[in-house]
Amino acid sequence: MTDTTSPLDLSGRTVLVTGGSSGIGRETAIVLAELGARVVVTARRIHELEATIERLPSGDHAVEPFDMTDLEAIAGWFKSLASRYGPFHGVMHAAGLRKTIGLRGLSVEVLHQTFRLNLDSAVMLAKAFRQKGCVNPIGSLVFVSSVSGIVGAPATAAYAASKAALIGLAKSLAIELAVEGIRVNCIAPGVVESEMTDEIRRTLSDEQFAVIVAQHPLGLGTTRDVAYAAAYLLSDAARWMTGHTLVLDGGFSAQ
Repeated sequence: MTDTTSPLDLSGRTVLVTGGSSGIGRETAIVLAELGARVVVTARRIHELEATIERLPSGDHAVEPFDMTDLEAIAGWFKSLASRYGPFHGVMHAAGLRKTIGLRGLSVEVLHQTFRLNLDSAVMLAKAFRQKGCVNPIGSLVFVSSVSGIVGAPATAAYAASKAALIGLAKSLAIELAVEGIRVNCIAPGVVESEMTDEIRRTLSDEQFAVIVAQHPLGLGTTRDVAYAAAYLLSDAARWMTGHTLVLDGGFSAQ
């Protein structure tokens, strides 16, 4: 008898989404829930997390406030989540920090803040995910990188370097964790309409922002575009994909 279940069906899966209080993280939580997953959302701001949960289809979803820059606490925190919700099938790490600062004005503090959230937390989250009892026999870990980690742009040195490092991290972990049945991939979005983009827009003139839009032949993306890619990478449809970076940039990097 042929199995007609869609490989994108996430029914019975439990997925952690970091950065779930806004933007890509929030939209990913919504899409995963629409596909049947039980979603645990985390970020620092509980009110925004609760707003995310209110937008999810009914289900046994949960809010778990946490500061991902508390690196030493990630392992124990993740272990406690697994004890309450059972082993996780996937993790979507969307938490991130972007500050548009030229090299001349870049401070050590901002550099460390950027790497701590964008890269260091990803390393520790991966380490936590693979703990005994925390991951199902087949797991998927997805990092949100950026097209900035592939194509250069001014005033993004710290952000671009941290996002490029995520791509290297995913390749290394993909090989190391394959024996444990854990796939590791990245998504590298171009500019999408989100709260982060609103912040970029405020720092630029209308003419400068119009140039950015024009650099995307298909126009700016949406958070749902990225969420669909995350759902794919977390699903059985991507069961043979690991160590890959899925570029979603409306043609920006094809030029």
